[in-house]
Amino acid sequence: MPQGRHKDFARRLNTAWDFAGFPRARRRIGAIAEHYNVSRETARKWCQGLAIPKYERLSVMAVQMGISSEWLSTGRGAMESNDLGIREGATKYDNAEEVRLVGLVRKLTRRRQRALLQLLEEEH
Repeated sequence: MPQGRHKDFARRLNTAWDFAGFPRARRRIGAIAEHYNVSRETARKWCQGLAIPKYERLSVMAVQMGISSEWLSTGRGAMESNDLGIREGATKYDNAEEVRLVGLVRKLTRRRQRALLQLLEEEH
């Protein structure tokens, strides 16, 4: 049985998935499992408030869905964040690794972003 904060988190997460256009009901668990590359059991636990994803994954989810990571994590503030710039829809990226990569690149300094870009261009 989910405890209070887990139950509240699950409510916010399901609201965010509705906002991002993920399927509802039974199809949701499969879609979440596939999209985030987790087991159906993990997706079910997230949906029902029996488990909470790690903060790094929550941050990626928030960026991808165009919502505030603070709202998703704690319930404070507005769901949609004006600080995110351009809202990116749930289908913008092919997989969770791509979303994670974009999130990590955005945290780099401009200098390191240019160095990474140069390295990647040399590889191709």
